[in-house]
Amino acid sequence: MTTPFGSHELTRFPADPRDRLRAWDAADEYLLRHLDSGTGERGPVDLAGAGQITVLGDRWGALATALAAYRPAQITDSALTRAATEANLARAGAAAGAVTLLTTQDAPPQRIDVLLVRVPKSLALLEDQLLRLAPHVHAGTVVVGTGMVKEIHTSTLNLFERILGPTRTSLAEKKARLIFCTPDPEVVAAGAAGTPAGGGWPLTYTLDRDAGSGAGLTAVNHAGIFCADRLDVGTRFFLQSIPTNTDGARVVDLGCGNGIVGTAVAVADPDAELVFADESYQAVASARATYEANVRHGRGDRAEFLVGDGLSMLPAGSVDLVLCNPPFHSHQATTDATALRMFAQSRRALRPGGELWIVANRHLGYHTHLRRLFGNSEVAASEPRFVVLRAVKREKRPRPM
Repeated sequence: MTTPFGSHELTRFPADPRDRLRAWDAADEYLLRHLDSGTGERGPVDLAGAGQITVLGDRWGALATALAAYRPAQITDSALTRAATEANLARAGAAAGAVTLLTTQDAPPQRIDVLLVRVPKSLALLEDQLLRLAPHVHAGTVVVGTGMVKEIHTSTLNLFERILGPTRTSLAEKKARLIFCTPDPEVVAAGAAGTPAGGGWPLTYTLDRDAGSGAGLTAVNHAGIFCADRLDVGTRFFLQSIPTNTDGARVVDLGCGNGIVGTAVAVADPDAELVFADESYQAVASARATYEANVRHGRGDRAEFLVGDGLSMLPAGSVDLVLCNPPFHSHQATTDATALRMFAQSRRALRPGGELWIVANRHLGYHTHLRRLFGNSEVAASEPRFVVLRAVKREKRPRPM
């Protein structure tokens, strides 16, 4: 990526030379050009004397890496973004600690003088984070958002306007657009006064009787979780099919989201040992809250909550069952790379005889990938739209003498 702030070799995480998706796009480039030279009547931003720069929603660390010399803070919901940022900063030769790495669950900087927002896919997450950051901006804070045209809607602009102050957009360049917002202390104060504590998050609801093994359980969802206000149809179908009589097994809820799948197993089998894993800090916070809302006290030592690259943190051959509803999007891009990585990590983490259960849209054809990886795959349940697949890690056969 070549910008007014230098040229940088950037990669996503985990780095894959076969991956054709870049670690930056036209929206990142547009924002960086604006910071250097201004857009329209808006002049360049004096970053050297600007004070605290905060970058929200940086996809793969492109913005934080380009601006590392100005010691910004990066706020992200993704552990993969954080890992990519660390790798990209190291590759760029940035000084240790040049970028303060924060999560969406961390307290933001006390004072924010420049706020750069890469618009996320989730409008709820944007609202949640703007509400968290609003008390830390001031009338002189420079607020600039960026995103591809298809990512910025009237509802996006309305959030900036309602939470921070007057908002307008730039002309489009290379299908990217900028958002300019002028913080108004009266708007910020009014928004804070009229907003429920925590911005109304997390949301809580009870699963109905058609939710299989999850019926009657309480789901807790922080902002940004898929289908935060209801049970999505794929998970509902999965809960009607998953094995819950696990006989004290070590079970992983992989890509756990709000953790309702793993929690259903924990409630059905009090002797089960659960691991909830997701790359989203919001998701793992939700899973912990869901687990604690449903499982009797005193069982905290029976559950582990991991934020990171899937099951890479678990020892090989250390789990008995993996339950997974894999995503097939990476931000706006449709890809099966994440799902296939989850399958490979599951096979590594499973003990011989251990099982991977997944639910997926039928058209994705994951049975082919599972057969290639595990040597087997069977349909455990199906309906017109979704299919539940089961794959077993076979014991290695000794080679004939």
